Amino acid sequence: MAEVDLTSVGKVYPDGTRAVTDLNLSIADGEFLVLVGPSGCGKTTALRMVAGLEDISEGTVAIGGRAVNRVPARDRDVAMVFQSYALYPHLSVRDNIGFGLSLRKLPKREIRQKVDHAAEILGLTDHLHRKPRNLSGGQRQRVAMGRAIVREPQAFLMDEPLSNLDAKLRVQMRAEIARIQRDLGVTTIYVTHDQTEAMTLGDRVAVMKKGELQQVAPPQELYDRPTNLFVAGFIGSPAMNLLHGTLSGDAANPRLEIGGQTLTLAGEALTERPALASYFGRDVVVGIRPEDMEDSELVDAPGGSGLTSTADLVEAMGSDVLVHFAVEAAQVVTEDTKELARDAGTDVLGHMERPRTDLVARFSPRTRVKVGDPVTIRVDTGRLHFFDIESGASIWGSDDAGSPRKDEG
Repeated sequence: MAEVDLTSVGKVYPDGTRAVTDLNLSIADGEFLVLVGPSGCGKTTALRMVAGLEDISEGTVAIGGRAVNRVPARDRDVAMVFQSYALYPHLSVRDNIGFGLSLRKLPKREIRQKVDHAAEILGLTDHLHRKPRNLSGGQRQRVAMGRAIVREPQAFLMDEPLSNLDAKLRVQMRAEIARIQRDLGVTTIYVTHDQTEAMTLGDRVAVMKKGELQQVAPPQELYDRPTNLFVAGFIGSPAMNLLHGTLSGDAANPRLEIGGQTLTLAGEALTERPALASYFGRDVVVGIRPEDMEDSELVDAPGGSGLTSTADLVEAMGSDVLVHFAVEAAQVVTEDTKELARDAGTDVLGHMERPRTDLVARFSPRTRVKVGDPVTIRVDTGRLHFFDIESGASIWGSDDAGSPRKDEG
């Protein structure tokens, strides 16, 4: 086990395409770090540079305190688990797991012991005699992990290992991977496009966009305090609602104007975000998590602040109900939201013919709202997020308000 350090790492391909820019990350000994972002954001390229499968154009990669830029992949003492299982179909599970040890010419007794131990960890003891074609997808992925475990490497590198599994198996294997990593305590870098995997697996999560690191933090911190519009919109399912608004009033009576409707801001909106004081009379981007909205008919507390609309779509999920509605406010169209829309396969300019933004609220299953019903949505204004329109940066303290991000120079 060892620390993995990336210092000012960059990757430029021979045709001039830049895949990674100035990546600085330090993964602690035994830590589980997840690299997440849209397709093409550079996360797999970064992982392959750590593994030695891609040359490093700039900066330094160090494993266990040793710079490995010029060290061949086979000598870096890391084990990689790929999206494809890459199993030998003619070999048994036992021989697949022990294949790398056989190449190193370890004694047969030692190989057997290591394979038996890995099989026990992975629940494969009863399948050691079988061939890959007789295994389920989840079992094949366990075999691929077993091949990595027996090597006892300094670090595990995992490149979207669950993407070929169905939804139910992915949930099961997420739990398995988390348990195995915790039990073994091996430093792990895990690449995924699935932000749910990222949030449930990582000790910390690093969000990338177009080859640049946007934020690295524990999962809950990413969710509660995203550093910019891109992170806010990428982390969370359903995604954070983003729309234009204007701050009005003053510190004693702060209000938020959204498309002709007014929300009264809770006191904590300003106390937790002192930089908002300089935005009165100015337009901002407002972020609302779906769970911070509720059917006003189900809220006992008097007063409060809400939006009125019509339910366009109602999705009963069992534990909650997703209610889709629109407000007459301009869509947020920035490079960040365009990138998020491309990743989601949606049209960010879908309603530019008139100012309209579609929102999603997560209601209690007790709601009786139906499609076409008028609805009043109670908004927890103490949990709103605010972003500077020009820079896309989150508005929090006076030192970070509207400051440009690295990717905006």
